[in-house]
Amino acid sequence: MSAIDLVETAAGLPEAWSSRVLGTVGATCVKVLRMDELPVGEERHRAPEALLVLDGRLELEVDGAPVSVRAGSLFMVPAGATHAVRAGSRGTLVIVELPEE
Repeated sequence: MSAIDLVETAAGLPEAWSSRVLGTVGATCVKVLRMDELPVGEERHRAPEALLVLDGRLELEVDGAPVSVRAGSLFMVPAGATHAVRAGSRGTLVIVELPEE
């Protein structure tokens, strides 16, 4: 397997917030996506989720509290936490999560 250019892969996706699975590590999926300034509705997962901002900025609301994640930063969403993307998020995001059953 060769190296994957994450920013180029995200830029080539047909739509923002449409992720591409890059592979798996054990039971977890590693995905990349492009953010586009628009908000995304609430969700909740049974397991923790890792959100790594490669470039740009991710604006979240986690259990009712605003969270800003800058480029080069990793945010861990706790299992069971309600979280939503707020308007203004942009750039490239890597997500590491367990697939929902």
